[in-house]
Amino acid sequence: MSVELILIALSPIFLLFMVAEYLKYRHFYEVKDSLSNMALGASYQVSDTLILFLLMPAFIWLHQFSLFEIPFTGWTLLIGFIIQDFLYYWFHRASHFIHWFWVAHVAHHSSTKLNFSTAFRQSVLYPITGMWLFWLPMILVGFEPTMVFAIVALNLAFQFFIHTQAVGKLGWIEKVFNTPSHHRVHHSTNREYIDKNFAGILIIWDKMFGTFIEEKDDVPCKFGIVGVLPGNNPIKANIDQGLHMLRKLKQAKGWQQKRAALFGYPTHE
Repeated sequence: MSVELILIALSPIFLLFMVAEYLKYRHFYEVKDSLSNMALGASYQVSDTLILFLLMPAFIWLHQFSLFEIPFTGWTLLIGFIIQDFLYYWFHRASHFIHWFWVAHVAHHSSTKLNFSTAFRQSVLYPITGMWLFWLPMILVGFEPTMVFAIVALNLAFQFFIHTQAVGKLGWIEKVFNTPSHHRVHHSTNREYIDKNFAGILIIWDKMFGTFIEEKDDVPCKFGIVGVLPGNNPIKANIDQGLHMLRKLKQAKGWQQKRAALFGYPTHE
């Protein structure tokens, strides 16, 4: 089952949660923002489906060189989830610290709202900047490509439920898993919160690698990005940062500056 089919199958559940949240916490929503989120989500699905269709033969070809043949069992599925979540942490961290990857990821952070619809706020550029590169180690180890991308889809599905302000802290769950509280911190531009909590499902990676911070009651989260916001224009959300990077690249003198423009810490408009 492909990434897109899994997410489409879960869409009624996502919609139900969005409606329930909107009815009870309407102040978390703004109609134009949510419509922009949905448009960005739909365009991302189209681009991801196209790239996956084009690249899947290459992934299948690459799999023949894998170190092991890993069968599909309950245990290998569990191990696959843990490995992919570890790789997701590094993808997500790279997306905040490397300008090339931020060009795509910035769209997800470019709203001042945070609600379930924000989970759909994705960029068409993810497949182009190379999100899929981070899953290649699983294929080379021995996981079937279809299994890898099914796990990716389920990881992303889990993350839908942490995009909310309606849920407080969840006790012992906070110590192991990513939660709405941890993810509110991740979406914040507060000085003490920025570039923290990159987890997909397991928050343990942030605790292991020094990027964890707990949400504080006396520091309310301020959502958005550093720099100019694209507003509710899906096209601007997709391309503004990329255009900014190209301008920086054009202005750069010498290979050191050009490399920094492409792969250094992201700069802002």
